[in-house]
Amino acid sequence: MATRADAASSAVARPHDTDPEMGAAASRTDPAKARQRPLPEPPPLTEHGPARIIAMCNQKGGVGKTTSTINLGAALVEYGRRVLLIDLDPQGALSVGLGVPAQNMERTIYNALMERQTTLADVTVPTDIPGLDLVPSNIDLSAAEVQLVSEVAREQTLLRVLAAVRNDYDYILIDCQPSLGLLTVNALTAAQGVIIPLECEFFSLRGVALLVDTIDKVKERLNPSLEISGILATMYDARTVHCKEVFSRVVEAFDDTVFKTVITRTVRFPETTVAGQPITTWAPTSAGASAYRDLAKEVLAL
Repeated sequence: MATRADAASSAVARPHDTDPEMGAAASRTDPAKARQRPLPEPPPLTEHGPARIIAMCNQKGGVGKTTSTINLGAALVEYGRRVLLIDLDPQGALSVGLGVPAQNMERTIYNALMERQTTLADVTVPTDIPGLDLVPSNIDLSAAEVQLVSEVAREQTLLRVLAAVRNDYDYILIDCQPSLGLLTVNALTAAQGVIIPLECEFFSLRGVALLVDTIDKVKERLNPSLEISGILATMYDARTVHCKEVFSRVVEAFDDTVFKTVITRTVRFPETTVAGQPITTWAPTSAGASAYRDLAKEVLAL
């Protein structure tokens, strides 16, 4: 029986192996635009919690993972959801992207993971967006990868820490580091869903098979409820045939697992990082903000 990893592997045949007719068709049409559909407005909530935990995961860096975590979280808040963002990357990009000076903070996610007397609530900080909270990270977290090795049930450390706050939020989004190490396995063990941001570029596509294989192993051995919520195409540029061909391959391999929403390239995203704000507040009428609102609608409909 073919697995999702097999499907991913089949999608990464060399670009030169592309069917000429498919390449010609991709050059004429925009496959991402062809898949888009009107999305219904999400219903309002009558009560909050328990949170659905989603890991934003891709072992390749630079695919828009942190940007997607910030902006999806902000868009969910616009629809009345309470959201907690977890920065699980020692580089602290999520914290920087929200204007939080985590490098100067004495307590971060590291302390909540490694010190039993420190709770997640102790290290959670509010952002400038009401309803959007952050658990920051800095370089201290790099030590946790080594220290957790000797812990009992080391893969479930984050799951235990999150249990105390799940009822306070509707969504918990975990920004994983660009690796498949122990911290990422912790995130996958704690999550019910995984969103895989995927740059529409061939070398980014090659790593999907390995990631899907890791997700399947965690599901089998540690977390039976884990599912791939969706693959999110990022940095999409409809002007290039290569980008459209890569997107078509992903859809061919994963079909409805690929979100209808596609995040296109725009100069607005680097600007938001400098500003320390989500694009939904920095440029609320931009195409990028609209795209992440559509993504939030898809996530809410899962």
